[in-house]
Amino acid sequence: MTTPPALLIAGHGDRDDGGAQALRALLDAVAERCPGIPAAAGFTGRAPSALPLAEAVDGLAARGATEIVTVPLISEGPARRGLSAELTAATARHAGLSFVRGQAPDGHPLLLGAWERRLDEALGGGGARRPRDRARTTVLLVGGGSGDPYANAEVARGARLLWEGRGLAGVETAFLSYAAPDVPTGLERCRVLGAAVPGPDAPGRIVVLPCFPLPGDEQERLRLQTEGWGAAHPESEVACAEPVGAVAEVADAVVARYREAVRAEAEHRVAVH
Repeated sequence: MTTPPALLIAGHGDRDDGGAQALRALLDAVAERCPGIPAAAGFTGRAPSALPLAEAVDGLAARGATEIVTVPLISEGPARRGLSAELTAATARHAGLSFVRGQAPDGHPLLLGAWERRLDEALGGGGARRPRDRARTTVLLVGGGSGDPYANAEVARGARLLWEGRGLAGVETAFLSYAAPDVPTGLERCRVLGAAVPGPDAPGRIVVLPCFPLPGDEQERLRLQTEGWGAAHPESEVACAEPVGAVAEVADAVVARYREAVRAEAEHRVAVH
């Protein structure tokens, strides 16, 4: 039996202890689901971190890993550049080590339940479950953004699935970088769509919901952009939900992305040979 590739979970640029704790918790949850697969996690980026990605890679190499599937928690932007640099440096340190790039879990349908919980929290808990309140709410689902249209389409698919059967006025999409629309444009679209509906029960609230699972630099950027747009549009009620965190759904999505990457790499090798 061939040894399965190791799994590396890559966060981006988090200097906060809370982010490191969340990533450790996510790693533990993933390890429980895949006990036979060596797994590690760390952060890329210039900022000092309690969990450097380089140490995570070195640890996997020390455990005998020669092939590593990397699952980033953010799709693109600075996260991708930082991860590419880290992996290039790692191959220089460890002869014979190779990497397979997996897709980020943002937009994965497995996250639907966790998104809905964060949505309810942002709307004030139990009141969000009343049909009338849900019908007044438009959600802006925000992904990291990618140069790969298929990765962006995953966010769009997640938005459609989140909208289905939940009684929301609508679910729109936006991206932090690399793809359109950006967050202010997405918020403006939500506002215009809500204003176009006549009557006292017209959509009157917007909830910005991050696809990226863990707290960190991306969430801070998203919060600042949301607050800036809200200050320029005081007539609109807008709230920014928290990332879902290291919940079971995120662990399941990371494992799914790992298995997708392993399967795709095996199919590629068969096609080549």
